[in-house]
Amino acid sequence: MATEEETRMRGHVFALFTVLVWGTTFVATKVLLTGFSPVEILFYRFLIGFLVLLAFRPRHVRLGNWRQEAQVAAAGLTGVVLYFLFENIALTTTTASNVGVIVAVSPFFTALLSAVLLKDERPHAMFFAGFALAIAGIVLISWSGLGTGSLIGDLLAVAAAAVWSCYAVLTRKLGTLFEDPIQATKRTFAWGLVLMVPALFLFDFHFGVERFLDPLMAGNLLFLGVGASAACFATWGIAVRLLGAVKTSAYIYLVPVITVTASVVVLGEPLTIPIVLGIVLTCAGLVLSERGKGRVKAGLGPDGKAESAPDEAGRTLP
Repeated sequence: MATEEETRMRGHVFALFTVLVWGTTFVATKVLLTGFSPVEILFYRFLIGFLVLLAFRPRHVRLGNWRQEAQVAAAGLTGVVLYFLFENIALTTTTASNVGVIVAVSPFFTALLSAVLLKDERPHAMFFAGFALAIAGIVLISWSGLGTGSLIGDLLAVAAAAVWSCYAVLTRKLGTLFEDPIQATKRTFAWGLVLMVPALFLFDFHFGVERFLDPLMAGNLLFLGVGASAACFATWGIAVRLLGAVKTSAYIYLVPVITVTASVVVLGEPLTIPIVLGIVLTCAGLVLSERGKGRVKAGLGPDGKAESAPDEAGRTLP
């Protein structure tokens, strides 16, 4: 039986693995945007992810009532449809640097939303100090591209950050509905694909299957669908179960760091002193935010199963 410390460590490993993969997705998305529209990338990515998860978990899990199903649908709408639609469209209208900095504020939104809705993850002052430090580092990393994008693109990036915080909080809720995080992720993807249909007509979706004959396009789509979607959404859900929404979301600060590192290694982009200083500040901000996150009342026990906690009156919370 795992100890509490071992359980937390597992959560950190899952969160770190997830952002390591997510931090490299920008390169794949940038390549795909030369042959696919944002909504086409979104649809194919999550269709591939859903089919992979369905192969691993073909059994259908029934939920107790329509309210629980609505929570899963809300997770699909926020974490699958709206977040990636806003982010992908933003990348076509503003700079990647602007999007990277703005989307990285999502842990701040998550902390505020968790404090209001969950009432069990109240961040301390150190969390906000870490947030300020991390954002300062991210600004340094992206300094050369800031201020050169469009207002509409920047506002879409803010919207992406906001809806991701909603998804992060909903993930905590899904942990009480599904014992298996893969089943939760599969159901979320299914709802995401259903709710994505109106956007396919709105943004002039084309199947264009001949594009899959290009090994570069097919490879990048498989990376996004299998790795960044099917695998990473499941590992992110596990991390949220083990650590809580606020503590897990703080790892989002590392995504720009990983993106820059991948760009230096893979694309040969220059590594400047401001970028190095920004990486140091961002990592320091992550550490501070992790230490400044409030206590979680309900989470997982040492055996990895969801457990509830008593409230002030001794009742059991759902």
